[in-house]
Amino acid sequence: MFSYSKSLFYPVQVETRDPVFAQILLEHYGGKDSEYSAATQYLNHRSNMNNRYLRDLLGMIASEEMGHMEMIAVAINKLGGPPLSFVDSQGIPWNICYVDQTLDPIGMLQADVEAEVRARILYNHHFTMTNDPWLKKMIHFLGCREDVHKLLFKKAQILIRKGAQPEQFNELIIDYKMSLKGM
Repeated sequence: MFSYSKSLFYPVQVETRDPVFAQILLEHYGGKDSEYSAATQYLNHRSNMNNRYLRDLLGMIASEEMGHMEMIAVAINKLGGPPLSFVDSQGIPWNICYVDQTLDPIGMLQADVEAEVRARILYNHHFTMTNDPWLKKMIHFLGCREDVHKLLFKKAQILIRKGAQPEQFNELIIDYKMSLKGM
């Protein structure tokens, strides 16, 4: 399912070192609403999803979240931040309770929508906390990707509620792949 690509989803550059902001970015690395939490949740939901297209979609988005996590790691390192570990900005260790354990498909997708919303809010907040133009661009990019994921999860919920045939869910895969064009 996974393949490693040396290139990042988006280039990570920083204008000047800023260990304080690097510490704040740990929220996206190992915090409650981090990329790690999202990837872990989506992989778990993928494993419990019956529809093969939704399994594929969750797997692709989980992979992308891992790529986002790598971008955050690069940014933290370039900013002169602390050694990376699964903690938030306050040093509180990551907790499995951050991962939704719902088994109902609509419930899983709703939890995934909510995770994307929380991550977007966090990115919006952190966008205002830096003046570094490169970091602002990266944070904007990451926030926009959260919006794409949220939209796809909502579309999946609608298809389930409508009783769509499994093949109709393939449109979600196409939409996801189209969202990656031009990145």
